[in-house]
Amino acid sequence: MRFFLIVFSVLFSVCLASVGSAEPLAKQLFGAKGNASNLPPAPFGSYAKGCLAGGTRLPETGPTWQAMRLSRNRNWGHPDAVDFVQDLSRFAATQPGWNGLYIGDISQPRGGPMLSGHRSHQIGLDIDIWMRPATDLNLSRKTRENISSISMRRANGAFVNGEWTAAHHAILREAAKDKRVARIFVFPGAKVQMCKDEKGSRKWLRKIRPWWGHHYHFHVRLACPKGTRGCVDQKAPPKGDGCADAQKWVNDILNPPKPKPQPKTKKKKTTPKKRREYVLADLPQQCAAVLRSN
Repeated sequence: MRFFLIVFSVLFSVCLASVGSAEPLAKQLFGAKGNASNLPPAPFGSYAKGCLAGGTRLPETGPTWQAMRLSRNRNWGHPDAVDFVQDLSRFAATQPGWNGLYIGDISQPRGGPMLSGHRSHQIGLDIDIWMRPATDLNLSRKTRENISSISMRRANGAFVNGEWTAAHHAILREAAKDKRVARIFVFPGAKVQMCKDEKGSRKWLRKIRPWWGHHYHFHVRLACPKGTRGCVDQKAPPKGDGCADAQKWVNDILNPPKPKPQPKTKKKKTTPKKRREYVLADLPQQCAAVLRSN
């Protein structure tokens, strides 16, 4: 009996030691940082696996924008992202019924994986912009925590609804024409509507990419700034305006394709694997220095 007690005690101690020495998750490390690193601005890694050095904070309120959900502390980005927001918001303020833009998440102060929400937004080059026209730029912090954007979709994203306006089209077009922008994610029906309504040059439509969700906001993704090392660009969108591809998304929403028949074989019941959470070692090596910096 004594032998078994000793064995149990040893095994229990080993288990405690392994738990105590478990490497913290990257999202916990980056989520705990309330300020940017004291390093030159630089994005490291890819949009969904990286970090941000020398992040710049978008002021909570500006002449043509307001940052929303301030409690998240995600109004930080690469200086290019902050400049882009200010530039696009000035254009938005020229549109009927808009005084500027409401800005959702950009990134955490040092980028990296987030405690909740996005898989991307890790290198300070992703920006969520609300579809809701920014009519009031004097919202209180409390209001910014509770107010919601407005959905633009109808029929599960196959069409735009009555809230969609020519101003939405103009703002998205202005964003897509910006050379800093790599692509913009929006729900399929919006892309199809823009394809129908555009009467001028259609080159910019290539950057507008249909994606699930994105009917309360559109997601702007900037390209890696020129001259930066260690920043990984996403593969460029396919050539052409992408309108046929968006129409296929809509067709599949309206008439979902029948699932392909599967061979009648006895399948073992499997539990879907949960995506492994990143630890610091999974990220680019520069991210350790980003965390250590004051």
